[in-house]
Parts: sequence; structure tokens; C-alpha cells
Amino acid sequence: MAVAREDMDKVLNYCRMFTELCETFLEKIVSTPGHELGDLRTLDLLLICAGHPQYEVVEISFNFWYRLGEHLYKINDAVLHSIFKPYIQRLLHALARHCQLDPDHEGVPEETDDFGEFRMRVSDLVKDLIFLVGSVECFAQLYSTLKEGNPPWEVTEAVLFIMASIAKSIDPEKNPTLIEVLEGVVRLPESVHLAVRYTSIELVGEMSEVVDRNPQFLDPVLTYLMKGLCQPALASPSAKAIQNICSVCRDHMAQHFSGLLGIAKSLDSFTLPPEASVGLLKGTALVLTRLPLDKISECLSELCSVQVESLKKLLSQDPNNGISSDPTLFLDRLAVIFRHTAPTVENGQTHPCQRVIQEVSTKIWPVMSETLNKHRADNRIVERCCRCLRFAVRCVGKGSAALLQPLVTQMVNVYQMHQHSCFLYLGSILVDEYGMEEGCQQGLLDMLQALCVPTFQLLEHPNGLRNHPDTVDDMFRLLTRFIQRCPVVLLRSQVLVHVLQWAIAATTLDHRDANCSVMKFLRDLVHAGVSNDHEENFEVRKDLIQQVLNQFGQQLISQLLHSCCFCLPPYTLPDVAEVIWEIMIFDRPTFCRWLETSLKSLPKEMSGGAITVTHKQLTDFHKQVTSAEECKQVCWALRDFTRLFR
Repeated sequence: MAVAREDMDKVLNYCRMFTELCETFLEKIVSTPGHELGDLRTLDLLLICAGHPQYEVVEISFNFWYRLGEHLYKINDAVLHSIFKPYIQRLLHALARHCQLDPDHEGVPEETDDFGEFRMRVSDLVKDLIFLVGSVECFAQLYSTLKEGNPPWEVTEAVLFIMASIAKSIDPEKNPTLIEVLEGVVRLPESVHLAVRYTSIELVGEMSEVVDRNPQFLDPVLTYLMKGLCQPALASPSAKAIQNICSVCRDHMAQHFSGLLGIAKSLDSFTLPPEASVGLLKGTALVLTRLPLDKISECLSELCSVQVESLKKLLSQDPNNGISSDPTLFLDRLAVIFRHTAPTVENGQTHPCQRVIQEVSTKIWPVMSETLNKHRADNRIVERCCRCLRFAVRCVGKGSAALLQPLVTQMVNVYQMHQHSCFLYLGSILVDEYGMEEGCQQGLLDMLQALCVPTFQLLEHPNGLRNHPDTVDDMFRLLTRFIQRCPVVLLRSQVLVHVLQWAIAATTLDHRDANCSVMKFLRDLVHAGVSNDHEENFEVRKDLIQQVLNQFGQQLISQLLHSCCFCLPPYTLPDVAEVIWEIMIFDRPTFCRWLETSLKSLPKEMSGGAITVTHKQLTDFHKQVTSAEECKQVCWALRDFTRLFR
């Protein structure tokens, strides 16, 4: 009656009631389907709602269908699945109808409006429920609806949309329907509705594994996608589809690399959002690594030079001419090229990126350096520069040592004026790559000492630690890399005393990432004196760490205990327990004394005068920790003990 009277409020409320009913009896519906409270007519009520022409009605029931799918997936019983299969088939049929655009819709489907978001939710729901129906069977049924008669464009588009949701879940091996669909899609005439072409391009992108198994389709597929790339409305999904094809069909795409290079050189002539153009370059770089080694160097150089030239143009522009001089797009493009160019090099072979390393030093670095200088106050741009340099260093590895000195010099100079924490992160990458090279260790230590001065000045401000958790996180990540790569260099340095004072102060910081980095630094520091990785200088390391603990051990244990009881949330306790465990392994007798002293210094009563912790509880905790044989026992003891103070 509510439907007949077009009383939308009532319709929505009935649907809410039916959904609540289904959710309430979900356990019974799954465990005793068709019996008593598991009566399946409850599902029929929801499917009546799914038949309503307004998509807002069926959307109310989505959460129930998700949960039903989750339960049935866990149980994994074929007989049970067959009971629910017809209901899911009816639901999918209704959803395909709800996904239809209006017959008078013009242009491509909108993805950001309410209806676009509804379609995305449908796509997710279909992916979650498809196992009950069988993706092969469902795909074939959907395709058969397209072959029967001549459906209106909006029906075709909605069916293609649902097919795109499930294409990836079908095994492409020996599935003629997939091949037939792919063949049909790439032959679609340009005269079909724009929305149909848009969605068909998305479907092709999801079928990249089918293309990989059937390389005879690669040429027609690429031709089809290139046509889309040249049309502003279809450029974005076409770029994404080409990226997918590149990622999955790398070996087959190697022969098409010159075409990809051509696209990369004229990226700005296509109407692409930044993430789509970066995605295309990612695909290009993935294919690049499959080329013969002697070709990689030349092609990588060409790929990079396009972006470097664009950066140069921006640098030469007059800042007052009104044209944007934001270099982030080109920095992101360079970063993605370096990040995904990772060729396999056998022992004895020259790394194909060697030539580009020289170019990084002579051509790319000068432009990056100037860009960094020009925008040194802008954290967003500086972060992008650091990210790009990080991937460049990772890409070319040890060979880029020529870059180290000018890069470090500039980092330190800019950091004196603007404390962007990304410089600290980049520093940790440099230590990771070069820390074990003896010739680089002194330079890296000089870098650390130069970065520490402004960092510690920043943290000395009122609430400095709390206001700059990213700086704390990146600083201690850098210090941890020193401990991992060249511990003796750090342990002998003058900066260590200040570092340890700040580490002890930062143990109170209740920021997840920052606290984790501080604890990891402390744990690895002590562990360097426990683990003998067959290194010649183990005894030296052990003596140096003994000196550190003689000076700071008692203070560190007291601070860790105080932080656990009064400052830190429970999820940080496992990290603290690891630090305590390493100190105890290093020197158990001394640790027992330190812990006893620390426990005696804890406040025994709250501000109101109530006793917080008894003498017996203190001695029990001391015994539990000092007799622990595994780190997790220390963690359990800490958990129980800190509850007394909460």
C-alpha cells in the first residue's frame, strides 16, 4: 500500500524494519535455514524492498547482505550455499537494474555524486557475494542478457558495470566467455553511448589477466584504449586500464615500449588528472624493467628527461606572471619512475641504471636542487622533493655515492632554516644505503650532528615533543638506522649523550608512531650489545653499550616505568616490554637493582591519599619481571601492574 500511495517515508521505514528483523535472526537464518526463526521468508521481505524502483530503499539492506555473506564464507558449506544461491541471484538481478543510468543521461557516469557512490557500494557488495552464485556462471548469465535482442544502452552499461566488478574473481584459464566478452568489447563502435564506452574501458582494465593469457588480443586492446585516451571524457579510465595491462602483461608489453614512451612524452596533451598520469608512468616503468639490460639505460634516461625539462621550465618562469609554478606533478612523476624501475641484475653485470646515476648527479640533481631551494619554505613541495630523491637513491643504490655530499650539504642548509621532518626521513634512507661503507660513515655522522642541533632546539619549545611528533618519529628512525648499519660510529660520537637524554624524555609521548620509533631505537641500541652477528667489533660494541647503560640505565628504567603507569596507553606496552627485556638480557643482576630502585620511587598513594599499590604488589611485579624467560611475560606483568594506577 505504501508503494501504491508513493509514501516514500513509509517505504523506507518498512525496509528498515525488515532489515532489523533479518539482522536479529541472522544466526538462526544461517544455522537453521527454513526452520522456525530461520524462516527464509524473512529474506523475501528484503527482496521485495530490493524490487522498489528507488535505489535508496535497497541500500538500507546492504549491511545485512554483507554480514550474511561473511557468515556463509566462514562456514564454507556447499549445501548451505546452494540454499541461499537463488536469493543472492535475485538480489544481483535487482542490483543490476538499480545501477542503470537514466535513459536521457548524457556523458560518462558520475562517480562522486550520490548515485555514483551507490554504484561503488553495489560493486563492493557484488564482490563479497559472488562466491555464492559462482563468478563464472554469473558472468556468463550477464553476458547472455547482452546477446539477447538489442537492449537499451543503459541496460548494457549497467550489465558491463556489474561484469567489471566480478571479472577479476574469474580464473581466466579455459574460460571462453571471457575471451568472447573481450572480443565483443574492443569491437564496440565509436557510435555507442559515451557511458557504455566508459564502463567497457573499465571492464577491459579489470580483464588484464585474460589479455596476459591471450596475447593475440593485446594489439586490439591497446588500439581500443588509445582511442579512449585521446578523448577527454574517456582519458582517465583508459589511462587506468593501460596501467593495469602494463602491470599484469609486462613481458608481452615490452614490444610496445616505444608506444608507451610516446604516451609518456606527450602526457600533458591528454586530459588526465594527476594520479592517472602518474599511474601511466608507473605502468611504463614496470614494463621498462622487462626490456633487455642494454636498452633500459637509454629508455630510463628518456623517460626522466621529459620530467626534468618540465621542471626546468617552471624554474625559469617569472613568479609574477600568474602561471602556476607548482612542481609537485613532475616530482611525483619522477618519483614513480624511480620507484618502479627495478631490473633484475645478475652478479657481474653492470647495473643498467648506472648511466642514469651519472645523469642524476649531472642533470637531474641540479634541477632538483634548484627546485628545493626555490620552494624551501613550502613543506608540501619539500616533501615531494625528498620522496623523489629517496626513490632515486633506492633505484641506483650504492652507485649514487657521488650524489651524497651535495645532497647532504643542501639538506643540512635548508633544515637549519626550515625544520621539515622529511629531511630526517631522507637521512635515514641515506644511512640505510651507505652506512656500511666506511668511506661514507664520517660524512653521515656529520650530517646527523648537523641535523640534531635544530631538531633539539625545536623540541625544547614548550610542549615541543607533543607538538612535533613527526619530527620525533623521523629523528629516531634515522638514529635506529645508525644503530643497524654502523653502531660503533654513533656509540663513539659526542651527540649520543644528547640523543639519549631526548630518547628518555620522549618515552612519555603517547603518539603511536613517534613512541614506536623511540622504543625501537632504545631496543636496537641495547640489542647491539647482546646480539653477536659474527662481527669483528662485537666486544667494542658491548663495552660502549655498557658505558651507556652505566650512565643512563637507572634513569631509563625509572622513566619507562613512570611512563607506563601514568602516560602511555596500553597498546604501547609491548614496545616498552621489548626495551626492558633487552636491558635485562644484557645485564640481569644490575637490571634487578635498577628496577627495585625505580619501584621504590613510584608514588604509593594518589592525590586524595588513597593507597595505590601495596608492598606485596611491588615485590610480586619485581619477581615476575626479573624471573621472566620470554619478553611476552614482561609484557603481561607490565599490563597487570599498570592497571593498578589507572
